[in-house]
Amino acid sequence: MSKHLISIEQIEESDEKTLEYNFSDKIKEINSDGPIEADLVVRSLGDFIEVSGDVSAVLNLECDVCLNKFKYDLNFTIDEMFAKEALSEEYSQETELKEGQFITDLNGAQEIDIYDLLYQSVILNLPNKKVCGINCNGKEFLKEEDLTDPRLEVFKNIKLDGAN
Repeated sequence: MSKHLISIEQIEESDEKTLEYNFSDKIKEINSDGPIEADLVVRSLGDFIEVSGDVSAVLNLECDVCLNKFKYDLNFTIDEMFAKEALSEEYSQETELKEGQFITDLNGAQEIDIYDLLYQSVILNLPNKKVCGINCNGKEFLKEEDLTDPRLEVFKNIKLDGAN
């Protein structure tokens, strides 16, 4: 059981239905240099719970080009919405969603798992292409013959009508 759980009841009973939550811990599935840090605000908005704040970490990644290991400074803002009850066509309260924001249905759960939320958020905020730097010397490791697919050799001598 995760130790980073926030109960809905705890949020509802707090001043202005808002809690500040500081996360500073390793996430075992993520190779980080030190803890993942998050300063979060958790607030109840009627039928919804909003979790927002800043997340930072230094991750140990492997370059997709040269395969060397490198450190990556990860900084992003989190802004997630959770529906307390099952989502339906009609809400008892209107809630404006920001562009790119999603709602996670708690399906009646009485707690929000911050550990799981941060794990998913870090994974989604990793760069698509992990490159150690603009001066990556990966081309030294990749020889031209490694880049040529032998199945494409058949196309080398094709002549097209009308082509010079």
